[in-house]
Amino acid sequence: MAAEHIRTPIVCVLGHVDHGKTSLLDRIRGSRVVAGEAGAITQHIGATMIPIDSIQKMSGDLEKMKTNVPGLLFIDTPGHHAFTTLRARGGALADIAILVVDVNEGFKQQTTEALQILRNCKTPFVIAATKIDRIPGWRPMENASFLKSYKNQNERVQTECENRVYELVGKLSDMGFNSERFDRVSDFQRNLVIVPVSSMTGEGIGDLLMVMIGLAQRFLTEGLKTTVEGPGVGTVLEVKEEKGLGTTFDVILYDGIISVGDEIAIAGAEGPIATKVRALLQPRPMKEILIEDRFQRVKSVTAAAGVKITAPNLENIIAGSPVRVIRGDRDETLARIEEEMQEINVKLSEVGITVRADTIGALEALSKELEEKNIPIMRADVGPVSRRDLIEISVMKDELYKTVLCFNVPLLQDADAMIRDEEVDVKIFSNRVIYKLIDDYIDWRDELTRAREAKQFETVVLPAKFSILPDCVFRQSGPAVVGVRVLGGILRPHVGVATREGTVVGEIKQINLNKESIQEAKEGVEVAVSIDGVTIGRQIDVGETLYVAVPERHVKVLETEMLSHLNVGTQEALEEYTNIFRKNQPFWGK
Repeated sequence: MAAEHIRTPIVCVLGHVDHGKTSLLDRIRGSRVVAGEAGAITQHIGATMIPIDSIQKMSGDLEKMKTNVPGLLFIDTPGHHAFTTLRARGGALADIAILVVDVNEGFKQQTTEALQILRNCKTPFVIAATKIDRIPGWRPMENASFLKSYKNQNERVQTECENRVYELVGKLSDMGFNSERFDRVSDFQRNLVIVPVSSMTGEGIGDLLMVMIGLAQRFLTEGLKTTVEGPGVGTVLEVKEEKGLGTTFDVILYDGIISVGDEIAIAGAEGPIATKVRALLQPRPMKEILIEDRFQRVKSVTAAAGVKITAPNLENIIAGSPVRVIRGDRDETLARIEEEMQEINVKLSEVGITVRADTIGALEALSKELEEKNIPIMRADVGPVSRRDLIEISVMKDELYKTVLCFNVPLLQDADAMIRDEEVDVKIFSNRVIYKLIDDYIDWRDELTRAREAKQFETVVLPAKFSILPDCVFRQSGPAVVGVRVLGGILRPHVGVATREGTVVGEIKQINLNKESIQEAKEGVEVAVSIDGVTIGRQIDVGETLYVAVPERHVKVLETEMLSHLNVGTQEALEEYTNIFRKNQPFWGK
Protein backbone atom coordinates (compact mmCIF):
# COMPACT_ATOMS: atom_id res chain seq x y z
CA MET A 1 0.00 0.00 0.00
CA ALA A 2 1.34 3.47 -0.93
CA ALA A 3 2.47 5.87 1.76
CA GLU A 4 -0.33 8.37 1.12
CA HIS A 5 -2.85 5.65 2.04
CA ILE A 6 -1.49 5.30 5.57
CA ARG A 7 -3.73 7.28 7.89
CA THR A 8 -2.11 9.83 10.21
CA PRO A 9 -2.00 8.38 13.75
CA ILE A 10 -4.14 10.24 16.31
CA VAL A 11 -2.15 11.05 19.45
CA CYS A 12 -3.98 11.94 22.65
CA VAL A 13 -2.17 13.87 25.38
CA LEU A 14 -3.28 13.06 28.95
CA GLY A 15 -2.05 13.77 32.44
CA HIS A 16 -2.59 15.54 35.74
CA VAL A 17 -4.29 18.92 35.57
CA ASP A 18 -1.14 21.08 35.82
CA HIS A 19 1.69 18.80 34.70
CA GLY A 20 2.16 20.62 31.36
CA LYS A 21 0.08 18.89 28.65
CA THR A 22 -0.72 22.01 26.65
CA SER A 23 2.72 23.54 27.29
CA LEU A 24 4.24 20.42 25.71
CA LEU A 25 2.09 20.84 22.60
CA ASP A 26 2.77 24.58 22.55
CA ARG A 27 6.47 23.79 22.30
CA ILE A 28 5.93 21.28 19.49
CA ARG A 29 3.75 23.59 17.38
CA GLY A 30 5.43 26.86 18.42
CA SER A 31 2.18 28.43 19.68
CA ARG A 32 0.85 29.75 22.99
CA VAL A 33 -2.56 28.08 23.38
CA VAL A 34 -2.04 27.72 27.13
CA ALA A 35 -1.90 31.51 27.60
CA GLY A 36 -5.44 31.90 26.28
CA GLU A 37 -7.05 29.12 28.31
CA ALA A 38 -9.15 29.81 31.41
CA GLY A 39 -6.98 29.32 34.46
CA ALA A 40 -4.20 28.09 32.12
CA ILE A 41 -6.04 24.76 31.97
CA THR A 42 -7.32 23.36 28.66
CA GLN A 43 -11.11 23.54 28.62
CA HIS A 44 -11.78 22.30 25.09
CA ILE A 45 -10.50 19.53 22.91
CA GLY A 46 -8.21 20.85 20.21
CA ALA A 47 -6.34 19.27 17.30
CA THR A 48 -2.99 20.01 15.66
CA MET A 49 -1.50 18.28 12.63
CA ILE A 50 2.31 17.93 12.90
CA PRO A 51 3.58 16.79 9.45
CA ILE A 52 6.51 14.40 9.16
CA ASP A 53 8.90 17.01 7.71
CA SER A 54 8.34 19.28 10.74
CA ILE A 55 8.99 16.33 13.06
CA GLN A 56 12.20 15.53 11.16
CA LYS A 57 13.43 19.11 11.64
CA MET A 58 12.87 18.84 15.39
CA SER A 59 14.62 15.48 15.60
CA GLY A 60 17.77 15.14 13.52
CA ASP A 61 18.08 11.42 14.28
CA LEU A 62 14.69 10.79 12.72
CA GLU A 63 15.99 11.70 9.26
CA LYS A 64 17.79 8.35 9.29
CA MET A 65 14.54 6.49 9.97
CA LYS A 66 12.62 5.30 6.93
CA THR A 67 8.93 5.91 7.59
CA ASN A 68 5.67 6.04 5.68
CA VAL A 69 3.77 7.64 8.57
CA PRO A 70 2.65 11.08 7.27
CA GLY A 71 2.90 12.83 10.64
CA LEU A 72 1.01 12.96 13.92
CA LEU A 73 -2.41 14.46 14.70
CA PHE A 74 -2.26 15.63 18.30
CA ILE A 75 -5.42 15.85 20.41
CA ASP A 76 -5.20 18.03 23.52
CA THR A 77 -7.91 17.13 26.06
CA PRO A 78 -9.32 19.03 29.07
CA GLY A 79 -8.61 16.02 31.29
CA HIS A 80 -8.46 12.27 30.94
CA HIS A 81 -12.26 11.93 31.28
CA ALA A 82 -12.64 13.68 27.91
CA PHE A 83 -10.34 11.01 26.44
CA THR A 84 -13.00 8.40 27.13
CA THR A 85 -15.70 10.54 25.48
CA LEU A 86 -13.82 10.72 22.17
CA ARG A 87 -15.12 7.43 20.84
CA ALA A 88 -14.45 5.69 17.55
CA ARG A 89 -15.87 2.28 16.64
CA GLY A 90 -16.79 1.75 20.29
CA GLY A 91 -13.23 2.33 21.51
CA ALA A 92 -10.96 5.29 22.20
CA LEU A 93 -10.40 7.73 19.35
CA ALA A 94 -6.63 7.86 19.91
CA ASP A 95 -4.27 5.37 18.27
CA ILE A 96 -1.48 6.20 20.71
CA ALA A 97 -1.16 8.44 23.77
CA ILE A 98 1.34 10.54 25.67
CA LEU A 99 0.94 10.50 29.44
CA VAL A 100 2.49 13.68 30.83
CA VAL A 101 4.03 13.39 34.32
CA ASP A 102 5.89 16.16 36.13
CA VAL A 103 9.25 14.51 36.93
CA ASN A 104 9.51 16.66 40.08
CA GLU A 105 6.03 15.88 41.47
CA GLY A 106 5.61 12.31 40.25
CA PHE A 107 2.29 10.50 40.14
CA LYS A 108 -0.90 12.25 41.25
CA GLN A 109 -4.40 10.78 41.52
CA GLN A 110 -5.30 11.90 37.98
CA THR A 111 -2.10 10.32 36.63
CA THR A 112 -3.07 6.99 38.15
CA GLU A 113 -6.64 7.27 36.82
CA ALA A 114 -5.33 8.13 33.33
CA LEU A 115 -3.10 5.04 33.43
CA GLN A 116 -6.08 2.84 34.29
CA ILE A 117 -8.07 4.33 31.41
CA LEU A 118 -5.22 3.74 28.95
CA ARG A 119 -4.92 0.16 30.21
CA ASN A 120 -8.70 -0.42 29.89
CA CYS A 121 -8.79 1.08 26.38
CA LYS A 122 -5.70 -0.94 25.40
CA THR A 123 -4.15 2.25 24.00
CA PRO A 124 -0.35 2.12 23.58
CA PHE A 125 1.34 5.09 25.25
CA VAL A 126 4.60 6.82 26.12
CA ILE A 127 5.47 8.66 29.35
CA ALA A 128 6.68 12.25 28.87
CA ALA A 129 8.55 13.08 32.10
CA THR A 130 8.22 16.87 31.92
CA LYS A 131 9.90 19.85 33.61
CA ILE A 132 13.43 18.42 33.75
CA ASP A 133 14.65 22.04 33.57
CA ARG A 134 13.30 22.49 37.12
CA ILE A 135 15.63 19.88 38.60
CA PRO A 136 17.85 21.96 40.93
CA GLY A 137 21.10 22.90 39.20
CA TRP A 138 19.95 21.86 35.69
CA ARG A 139 21.89 23.67 32.94
CA PRO A 140 19.47 24.03 29.99
CA MET A 141 20.48 23.51 26.34
CA GLU A 142 17.79 24.94 24.07
CA ASN A 143 16.14 22.26 21.86
CA ALA A 144 18.91 19.73 22.54
CA SER A 145 18.31 15.99 22.62
CA PHE A 146 17.91 14.63 26.13
CA LEU A 147 21.14 12.64 26.06
CA LYS A 148 23.17 15.61 24.82
CA SER A 149 21.71 17.82 27.54
CA TYR A 150 22.09 15.09 30.18
CA LYS A 151 25.83 14.77 29.42
CA ASN A 152 26.14 18.53 29.91
CA GLN A 153 24.98 18.28 33.56
CA ASN A 154 27.25 17.78 36.55
CA GLU A 155 27.30 14.44 38.35
CA ARG A 156 24.99 15.58 41.19
CA VAL A 157 22.30 16.78 38.73
CA GLN A 158 22.63 13.59 36.64
CA THR A 159 22.14 11.50 39.79
CA GLU A 160 19.09 13.55 40.76
CA CYS A 161 17.61 13.14 37.28
CA GLU A 162 18.23 9.36 37.39
CA ASN A 163 16.57 9.14 40.82
CA ARG A 164 13.46 10.97 39.66
CA VAL A 165 13.07 8.87 36.53
CA TYR A 166 13.48 5.68 38.56
CA GLU A 167 10.86 6.84 41.03
CA LEU A 168 8.49 6.78 38.03
CA VAL A 169 9.81 3.35 37.02
CA GLY A 170 9.10 2.06 40.54
CA LYS A 171 5.59 3.52 40.61
CA LEU A 172 4.81 2.04 37.20
CA SER A 173 6.15 -1.32 38.37
CA ASP A 174 3.74 -1.22 41.32
CA MET A 175 0.93 -0.84 38.78
CA GLY A 176 2.13 -3.77 36.67
CA PHE A 177 4.04 -1.89 33.94
CA ASN A 178 7.65 -2.63 32.95
CA SER A 179 9.25 0.70 32.02
CA GLU A 180 12.65 2.24 31.28
CA ARG A 181 14.19 5.44 29.96
CA PHE A 182 13.79 5.49 26.17
CA ASP A 183 17.50 5.14 25.30
CA ARG A 184 17.73 1.95 27.39
CA VAL A 185 14.73 0.14 25.87
CA SER A 186 15.45 -2.75 23.51
CA ASP A 187 11.98 -4.33 23.37
CA PHE A 188 9.33 -1.66 22.83
CA GLN A 189 6.51 -4.20 23.00
CA ARG A 190 7.44 -5.33 26.51
CA ASN A 191 8.63 -2.04 27.99
CA LEU A 192 6.88 1.29 28.51
CA VAL A 193 9.05 4.16 27.30
CA ILE A 194 9.88 7.17 29.51
CA VAL A 195 11.17 10.26 27.69
CA PRO A 196 12.48 13.11 29.92
CA VAL A 197 11.56 16.50 28.34
CA SER A 198 11.25 20.22 29.02
CA SER A 199 8.50 22.24 27.36
CA MET A 200 10.24 25.45 28.42
CA THR A 201 13.62 24.71 26.78
CA GLY A 202 12.64 22.13 24.15
CA GLU A 203 15.07 19.55 25.55
CA GLY A 204 14.00 15.99 24.73
CA ILE A 205 11.09 17.09 22.48
CA GLY A 206 12.77 15.68 19.37
CA ASP A 207 13.38 12.39 21.21
CA LEU A 208 9.70 12.19 22.18
CA LEU A 209 8.54 12.74 18.59
CA MET A 210 11.09 10.22 17.29
CA VAL A 211 9.80 7.59 19.73
CA MET A 212 6.17 8.31 18.73
CA ILE A 213 6.89 7.98 15.01
CA GLY A 214 8.96 4.85 15.61
CA LEU A 215 6.17 3.19 17.59
CA ALA A 216 3.54 4.19 15.00
CA GLN A 217 5.71 2.89 12.15
CA ARG A 218 6.51 -0.39 13.88
CA PHE A 219 3.26 -1.33 15.61
CA LEU A 220 0.37 0.72 14.19
CA THR A 221 0.69 0.78 10.39
CA GLU A 222 -1.65 -2.18 9.86
CA GLY A 223 -4.38 -0.46 11.85
CA LEU A 224 -3.76 2.81 10.01
CA LYS A 225 -4.58 1.21 6.64
CA THR A 226 -8.25 0.66 7.43
CA THR A 227 -11.05 2.15 5.29
CA VAL A 228 -9.17 5.33 4.39
CA GLU A 229 -11.19 5.63 1.16
CA GLY A 230 -14.58 4.90 2.73
CA PRO A 231 -17.21 7.42 3.89
CA GLY A 232 -15.80 9.86 6.44
CA VAL A 233 -16.52 9.38 10.15
CA GLY A 234 -15.56 11.87 12.83
CA THR A 235 -16.30 13.64 16.11
CA VAL A 236 -17.47 17.27 16.40
CA LEU A 237 -15.06 19.27 18.55
CA GLU A 238 -16.67 22.69 18.56
CA VAL A 239 -19.54 24.63 16.98
CA LYS A 240 -19.07 28.38 16.48
CA GLU A 241 -19.96 31.46 14.47
CA GLU A 242 -17.22 32.53 12.03
CA LYS A 243 -17.16 35.99 10.44
CA GLY A 244 -18.12 35.64 6.77
CA LEU A 245 -18.90 31.94 7.13
CA GLY A 246 -21.81 31.77 9.58
CA THR A 247 -22.14 28.68 11.77
CA THR A 248 -19.25 26.22 11.37
CA PHE A 249 -18.04 23.17 13.23
CA ASP A 250 -14.60 21.69 13.85
CA VAL A 251 -14.26 17.93 13.33
CA ILE A 252 -11.68 15.27 14.03
CA LEU A 253 -12.01 12.98 11.02
CA TYR A 254 -10.75 9.61 12.23
CA ASP A 255 -11.82 7.39 9.34
CA GLY A 256 -12.47 7.67 5.61
CA ILE A 257 -12.80 10.72 3.36
CA ILE A 258 -15.08 13.77 3.43
CA SER A 259 -15.49 16.02 0.37
CA VAL A 260 -17.22 19.27 -0.57
CA GLY A 261 -20.78 18.40 -1.68
CA ASP A 262 -21.02 15.27 0.51
CA GLU A 263 -24.24 14.81 2.44
CA ILE A 264 -23.47 14.26 6.10
CA ALA A 265 -25.47 13.04 9.12
CA ILE A 266 -24.93 14.84 12.40
CA ALA A 267 -26.64 15.07 15.79
CA GLY A 268 -28.90 18.07 16.46
CA ALA A 269 -30.65 19.18 19.63
CA GLU A 270 -33.92 17.74 18.33
CA GLY A 271 -32.40 14.59 16.79
CA PRO A 272 -30.14 13.62 13.86
CA ILE A 273 -30.11 15.93 10.82
CA ALA A 274 -28.74 15.65 7.29
CA THR A 275 -26.96 18.54 5.56
CA LYS A 276 -24.48 19.12 2.70
CA VAL A 277 -20.86 20.20 3.02
CA ARG A 278 -20.43 23.65 1.49
CA ALA A 279 -16.76 24.10 2.28
CA LEU A 280 -13.87 22.34 4.00
CA LEU A 281 -11.25 24.48 5.71
CA GLN A 282 -8.06 22.95 7.06
CA PRO A 283 -5.75 24.62 9.57
CA ARG A 284 -2.20 25.10 8.37
CA PRO A 285 0.27 22.45 9.56
CA MET A 286 1.49 23.08 13.13
CA LYS A 287 -1.55 25.30 13.83
CA GLU A 288 -4.09 24.48 16.55
CA ILE A 289 -7.57 24.28 15.00
CA LEU A 290 -9.18 26.11 17.94
CA ILE A 291 -7.11 29.28 17.43
CA GLU A 292 -6.27 29.16 13.69
CA ASP A 293 -7.24 32.34 11.80
CA ARG A 294 -6.11 31.52 8.24
CA PHE A 295 -7.60 28.28 6.98
CA GLN A 296 -6.86 26.59 3.64
CA ARG A 297 -9.90 25.75 1.47
CA VAL A 298 -9.67 22.15 0.24
CA LYS A 299 -11.94 19.91 -1.87
CA SER A 300 -11.58 16.80 0.30
CA VAL A 301 -9.93 15.63 3.49
CA THR A 302 -8.64 12.15 4.32
CA ALA A 303 -8.44 10.76 7.84
CA ALA A 304 -6.95 11.46 10.21
CA ALA A 305 -7.30 15.21 10.23
CA GLY A 306 -8.79 18.22 11.94
CA VAL A 307 -11.08 20.20 9.64
CA LYS A 308 -13.58 23.06 9.82
CA ILE A 309 -16.84 22.43 7.95
CA THR A 310 -19.43 24.91 6.71
CA ALA A 311 -22.92 23.68 5.82
CA PRO A 312 -26.55 24.88 6.08
CA ASN A 313 -28.78 24.24 9.15
CA LEU A 314 -25.98 23.90 11.73
CA GLU A 315 -27.58 26.12 14.40
CA ASN A 316 -28.68 23.26 16.69
CA ILE A 317 -25.91 20.68 16.22
CA ILE A 318 -24.24 19.35 19.35
CA ALA A 319 -20.52 19.63 20.01
CA GLY A 320 -18.96 16.28 20.90
CA SER A 321 -21.40 14.35 18.73
CA PRO A 322 -20.57 11.94 15.86
CA VAL A 323 -20.64 12.98 12.19
CA ARG A 324 -20.87 10.58 9.26
CA VAL A 325 -20.76 10.97 5.46
CA ILE A 326 -23.95 9.49 4.00
CA ARG A 327 -23.37 6.90 1.31
CA GLY A 328 -26.17 4.54 0.48
CA ASP A 329 -29.08 4.28 2.94
CA ARG A 330 -29.69 7.77 4.37
CA ASP A 331 -32.11 6.60 7.08
CA GLU A 332 -29.69 3.92 8.26
CA THR A 333 -26.88 6.48 8.69
CA LEU A 334 -29.18 8.84 10.61
CA ALA A 335 -30.25 5.92 12.82
CA ARG A 336 -26.60 5.14 13.61
CA ILE A 337 -26.08 8.74 14.72
CA GLU A 338 -29.16 8.47 16.95
CA GLU A 339 -27.86 5.20 18.42
CA GLU A 340 -24.45 6.71 19.21
CA MET A 341 -26.08 9.70 20.92
CA GLN A 342 -27.98 7.35 23.22
CA GLU A 343 -24.63 6.15 24.57
CA ILE A 344 -23.74 9.50 26.20
CA ASN A 345 -22.17 8.60 29.52
CA VAL A 346 -24.07 10.68 32.10
CA LYS A 347 -25.50 8.98 35.18
CA LEU A 348 -28.80 10.58 36.25
CA SER A 349 -30.62 10.34 39.59
CA GLU A 350 -34.25 10.88 40.59
CA VAL A 351 -33.21 14.00 42.52
CA GLY A 352 -30.12 16.13 42.12
CA ILE A 353 -28.61 19.24 40.57
CA THR A 354 -28.82 20.41 36.95
CA VAL A 355 -25.70 20.66 34.78
CA ARG A 356 -25.24 22.38 31.44
CA ALA A 357 -22.17 22.41 29.19
CA ASP A 358 -21.33 23.55 25.69
CA THR A 359 -20.15 20.15 24.39
CA ILE A 360 -20.95 16.49 25.01
CA GLY A 361 -17.34 15.85 26.01
CA ALA A 362 -17.45 18.66 28.58
CA LEU A 363 -20.84 17.46 29.84
CA GLU A 364 -19.53 13.92 30.29
CA ALA A 365 -16.32 15.14 31.94
CA LEU A 366 -18.26 17.41 34.32
CA SER A 367 -20.77 14.68 35.12
CA LYS A 368 -18.00 12.15 35.77
CA GLU A 369 -16.27 14.50 38.22
CA LEU A 370 -19.56 15.15 40.03
CA GLU A 371 -20.31 11.41 40.21
CA GLU A 372 -16.89 10.77 41.80
CA LYS A 373 -17.72 13.39 44.44
CA ASN A 374 -21.13 11.74 45.09
CA ILE A 375 -23.05 14.77 43.83
CA PRO A 376 -26.27 13.50 42.17
CA ILE A 377 -27.42 14.89 38.80
CA MET A 378 -31.09 15.02 37.85
CA ARG A 379 -30.78 16.90 34.54
CA ALA A 380 -27.81 17.15 32.17
CA ASP A 381 -27.84 18.78 28.76
CA VAL A 382 -25.80 20.62 26.16
CA GLY A 383 -26.62 24.27 25.54
CA PRO A 384 -27.76 27.45 27.34
CA VAL A 385 -30.17 27.67 30.29
CA SER A 386 -33.73 28.71 29.41
CA ARG A 387 -36.62 30.25 31.35
CA ARG A 388 -38.39 26.88 31.25
CA ASP A 389 -35.35 25.19 32.83
CA LEU A 390 -35.41 27.63 35.75
CA ILE A 391 -39.13 27.12 36.35
CA GLU A 392 -38.68 23.32 36.46
CA ILE A 393 -35.68 23.58 38.81
CA SER A 394 -37.42 26.05 41.14
CA VAL A 395 -40.04 23.45 42.19
CA MET A 396 -37.38 21.16 43.68
CA LYS A 397 -38.06 20.66 47.40
CA ASP A 398 -34.43 20.55 48.56
CA GLU A 399 -32.64 23.89 48.31
CA LEU A 400 -29.34 22.06 47.67
CA TYR A 401 -30.70 20.90 44.32
CA LYS A 402 -32.24 24.20 43.20
CA THR A 403 -28.97 24.79 41.38
CA VAL A 404 -27.52 24.87 37.88
CA LEU A 405 -23.83 24.31 37.12
CA CYS A 406 -23.05 26.08 33.84
CA PHE A 407 -19.82 25.21 32.09
CA ASN A 408 -19.13 27.65 29.25
CA VAL A 409 -22.84 28.24 28.57
CA PRO A 410 -24.90 31.41 29.10
CA LEU A 411 -28.38 32.00 30.46
CA LEU A 412 -30.80 32.92 27.69
CA GLN A 413 -32.07 36.49 27.93
CA ASP A 414 -35.43 35.63 29.49
CA ALA A 415 -33.76 33.26 32.01
CA ASP A 416 -31.18 35.91 32.94
CA ALA A 417 -34.01 38.40 33.56
CA MET A 418 -35.75 35.91 35.89
CA ILE A 419 -32.60 35.57 37.99
CA ARG A 420 -31.94 39.34 38.10
CA ASP A 421 -35.54 40.09 39.07
CA GLU A 422 -35.50 37.25 41.65
CA GLU A 423 -38.59 35.65 40.09
CA VAL A 424 -37.25 32.18 40.93
CA ASP A 425 -35.20 30.84 43.81
CA VAL A 426 -32.47 29.09 41.78
CA LYS A 427 -28.71 29.30 42.44
CA ILE A 428 -26.56 29.64 39.30
CA PHE A 429 -22.89 28.61 39.22
CA SER A 430 -20.87 29.52 36.15
CA ASN A 431 -17.20 28.99 35.39
CA ARG A 432 -14.96 28.19 32.43
CA VAL A 433 -12.81 25.83 34.50
CA ILE A 434 -14.46 22.53 35.44
CA TYR A 435 -12.77 21.92 38.78
CA LYS A 436 -13.38 25.53 39.90
CA LEU A 437 -17.05 25.24 38.96
CA ILE A 438 -17.40 22.12 41.10
CA ASP A 439 -15.41 23.64 43.98
CA ASP A 440 -17.68 26.71 43.97
CA TYR A 441 -20.75 24.49 44.24
CA ILE A 442 -19.24 22.32 47.00
CA ASP A 443 -18.23 25.40 49.04
CA TRP A 444 -21.76 26.81 48.78
CA ARG A 445 -23.37 23.42 49.52
CA ASP A 446 -21.20 22.85 52.59
CA GLU A 447 -21.87 26.34 53.96
CA LEU A 448 -25.63 25.87 53.46
CA THR A 449 -25.46 22.45 55.12
CA ARG A 450 -23.55 23.86 58.09
CA ALA A 451 -26.15 26.64 58.50
CA ARG A 452 -28.96 24.08 58.34
CA GLU A 453 -27.32 21.87 60.92
CA ALA A 454 -26.64 24.80 63.24
CA LYS A 455 -30.31 25.80 63.03
CA GLN A 456 -31.38 22.20 63.62
CA PHE A 457 -29.08 21.87 66.65
CA GLU A 458 -30.63 25.02 68.07
CA THR A 459 -34.19 23.71 67.84
CA VAL A 460 -33.71 20.00 68.63
CA VAL A 461 -33.36 18.96 72.28
CA LEU A 462 -29.98 17.26 72.54
CA PRO A 463 -29.45 14.23 74.83
CA ALA A 464 -27.31 14.45 77.98
CA LYS A 465 -26.87 12.61 81.25
CA PHE A 466 -25.61 14.13 84.50
CA SER A 467 -25.39 13.41 88.23
CA ILE A 468 -25.84 15.61 91.33
CA LEU A 469 -22.52 16.08 93.11
CA PRO A 470 -22.27 15.32 96.87
CA ASP A 471 -22.13 18.34 99.20
CA CYS A 472 -23.30 20.59 96.35
CA VAL A 473 -26.98 21.15 97.24
CA PHE A 474 -27.28 24.92 97.55
CA ARG A 475 -31.08 25.05 97.67
CA GLN A 476 -33.48 22.07 97.98
CA SER A 477 -36.42 23.52 96.04
CA GLY A 478 -38.22 26.52 94.60
CA PRO A 479 -36.11 26.12 92.38
CA ALA A 480 -33.53 23.58 93.53
CA VAL A 481 -29.95 24.75 92.97
CA VAL A 482 -27.32 22.00 92.80
CA GLY A 483 -23.87 21.25 91.48
CA VAL A 484 -23.80 18.59 88.76
CA ARG A 485 -21.23 16.79 86.61
CA VAL A 486 -22.12 16.27 82.91
CA LEU A 487 -21.47 12.57 82.25
CA GLY A 488 -22.24 12.62 78.53
CA GLY A 489 -23.84 14.75 75.80
CA ILE A 490 -24.59 18.47 75.96
CA LEU A 491 -26.60 20.01 78.81
CA ARG A 492 -28.63 23.13 77.98
CA PRO A 493 -31.18 25.28 79.89
CA HIS A 494 -34.95 25.05 79.29
CA VAL A 495 -35.03 21.23 78.96
CA GLY A 496 -36.89 18.64 81.00
CA VAL A 497 -35.15 16.43 83.59
CA ALA A 498 -35.96 12.70 83.56
CA THR A 499 -35.09 9.88 85.99
CA ARG A 500 -33.76 6.40 85.13
CA GLU A 501 -37.39 5.30 84.93
CA GLY A 502 -38.16 7.93 82.27
CA THR A 503 -40.31 10.06 84.56
CA VAL A 504 -40.03 13.79 83.83
CA VAL A 505 -39.64 15.48 87.23
CA GLY A 506 -38.65 19.07 86.48
CA GLU A 507 -36.99 21.58 84.13
CA ILE A 508 -33.50 23.10 84.06
CA LYS A 509 -33.92 26.87 84.15
CA GLN A 510 -30.33 28.09 84.26
CA ILE A 511 -26.73 26.83 84.08
CA ASN A 512 -23.89 28.70 85.81
CA LEU A 513 -20.13 28.29 85.56
CA ASN A 514 -17.92 30.44 87.79
CA LYS A 515 -20.98 32.52 88.72
CA GLU A 516 -21.69 33.33 85.05
CA SER A 517 -24.71 32.08 83.08
CA ILE A 518 -23.83 29.78 80.16
CA GLN A 519 -25.92 28.26 77.39
CA GLU A 520 -24.42 24.77 77.30
CA ALA A 521 -22.16 22.46 79.31
CA LYS A 522 -20.31 19.58 77.64
CA GLU A 523 -19.17 16.18 78.91
CA GLY A 524 -16.81 16.30 81.94
CA VAL A 525 -17.74 19.83 83.03
CA GLU A 526 -19.04 20.57 86.56
CA VAL A 527 -21.62 23.37 86.77
CA ALA A 528 -24.36 24.73 89.01
CA VAL A 529 -27.92 24.32 87.72
CA SER A 530 -31.31 25.51 88.88
CA ILE A 531 -34.07 22.89 88.48
CA ASP A 532 -37.67 24.01 88.72
CA GLY A 533 -40.41 21.64 89.96
CA VAL A 534 -38.33 19.28 92.16
CA THR A 535 -37.29 18.92 95.76
CA ILE A 536 -33.91 17.33 96.44
CA GLY A 537 -34.44 14.20 98.55
CA ARG A 538 -37.93 13.58 97.16
CA GLN A 539 -38.10 13.32 93.36
CA ILE A 540 -34.30 13.19 92.91
CA ASP A 541 -31.31 12.50 95.15
CA VAL A 542 -27.64 13.34 95.43
CA GLY A 543 -25.50 10.96 93.30
CA GLU A 544 -28.43 9.99 91.09
CA THR A 545 -27.90 9.79 87.33
CA LEU A 546 -30.43 11.93 85.47
CA TYR A 547 -31.20 12.51 81.79
CA VAL A 548 -32.39 15.34 79.61
CA ALA A 549 -36.00 14.53 78.70
CA VAL A 550 -35.78 14.33 74.88
CA PRO A 551 -39.26 14.47 73.26
CA GLU A 552 -40.12 11.41 71.18
CA ARG A 553 -40.38 13.39 67.91
CA HIS A 554 -36.88 14.83 68.54
CA VAL A 555 -35.48 11.31 69.07
CA LYS A 556 -36.58 10.40 65.55
CA VAL A 557 -34.82 13.46 64.07
CA LEU A 558 -31.67 12.75 66.07
CA GLU A 559 -31.47 9.10 65.01
CA THR A 560 -32.35 9.57 61.34
CA GLU A 561 -30.74 12.91 60.46
CA MET A 562 -28.22 13.98 63.09
CA LEU A 563 -26.66 10.85 64.57
CA SER A 564 -23.41 11.11 62.58
CA HIS A 565 -22.90 14.64 63.86
CA LEU A 566 -23.18 13.65 67.55
CA ASN A 567 -20.06 12.72 69.51
CA VAL A 568 -19.72 9.33 71.21
CA GLY A 569 -20.82 10.58 74.65
CA THR A 570 -23.95 12.19 73.21
CA GLN A 571 -24.79 9.04 71.23
CA GLU A 572 -24.39 6.91 74.38
CA ALA A 573 -26.64 9.24 76.38
CA LEU A 574 -29.27 9.02 73.62
CA GLU A 575 -29.03 5.22 73.50
CA GLU A 576 -29.42 4.88 77.29
CA TYR A 577 -32.39 7.25 77.31
CA THR A 578 -34.22 5.55 74.41
CA ASN A 579 -33.60 2.08 75.92
CA ILE A 580 -35.61 3.15 79.00
CA PHE A 581 -38.74 3.52 76.84
CA ARG A 582 -38.04 0.76 74.31
CA LYS A 583 -38.12 -1.96 76.97
CA ASN A 584 -41.88 -1.74 76.85
CA GLN A 585 -42.37 0.12 73.54
CA PRO A 586 -39.85 -1.25 70.97
CA PHE A 587 -40.76 1.36 68.33
CA TRP A 588 -40.69 4.38 70.61
CA GLY A 589 -39.09 7.34 68.81
CA LYS A 590 -38.77 5.42 65.53
